[in-house]
Amino acid sequence: MQSKNLIICDSEEEYADALAQYIMKKDELAFQVQTCSDISYVLSLQENTKIHYLFISSDYSKEERKKLTAEKVFVLTEKIRDDALENEAVVFKYQPGDEILAELIRSCRDAGMEGDGFLKTVKKKKSKIIGIYSPVHRIGKTSYALELGQKLALEANVLYLGLEAYGGVGGQFPERKETLSDVIYYARQEQSNLGLVLTTIVQHRGRLDYVNPVQISEDIKTVSAGEWIDIITRIMEQSIYEILILDMDETVRDIYSVLQICSEIHMLTIGDEYARSKVRQFEEELTLLGYEDVWRRIIRKEQNL
Repeated sequence: MQSKNLIICDSEEEYADALAQYIMKKDELAFQVQTCSDISYVLSLQENTKIHYLFISSDYSKEERKKLTAEKVFVLTEKIRDDALENEAVVFKYQPGDEILAELIRSCRDAGMEGDGFLKTVKKKKSKIIGIYSPVHRIGKTSYALELGQKLALEANVLYLGLEAYGGVGGQFPERKETLSDVIYYARQEQSNLGLVLTTIVQHRGRLDYVNPVQISEDIKTVSAGEWIDIITRIMEQSIYEILILDMDETVRDIYSVLQICSEIHMLTIGDEYARSKVRQFEEELTLLGYEDVWRRIIRKEQNL
């Protein structure tokens, strides 16, 4: 797939370079990014090259911008105001890079351009879904999942999703506007490309990518097993991630069906009799309900607390 051209034109060269570097660090995005400090360069470039996306300073007048032929133009302004031409979108200049990128994706999605050359085609050696689950609680399951994810992320693209009612926002995870609830929302919009959605939502812990857990537990409780399977499948098909780590508890409806799509299941436990009895009951239930395939994928992880 041919990359799309993205030009950033701003007389503040340090700003243009910083924004370009941020966008180029997004490995999953298929952009050829260039910067310039004068609109005359853009006018000259468009004579021989198609410009797909253009970020340009509002310092240039409407009359100057009318000459531009870019497919989509984003006007970088220091003040939010309705000062755009018909094919332009106004973007506040001094906001975080992920917010600017989100503006780009939202605007193109609203214009029916979603998925049109945004994402690179990633050849995955082998996709893997790792479920983290245990009938024994309070034994460091989330810490284990994050540590495993960070280790695996040294050699692969890894995404962590916390499918728990109370995932630890404000503790393990910083408070943030975008959460797993947004992923669920966009997944319910049939035309949404979850690979694109994730580029504007994921956070980073070292090389591990993660989505902040939901802030309202009902957002997890209302999702059916079929919806989770659809979300997980689309993430694996539409994103760069080779490994998906699912940190789950009983809040997930029909959890055994979700565990069935996991390549392997890490079950944490400890050595006391209460924990052993819970694990034994869990394994017996899997057999009684006909989920022997889940039982065979379980890898026990003894914890020392």
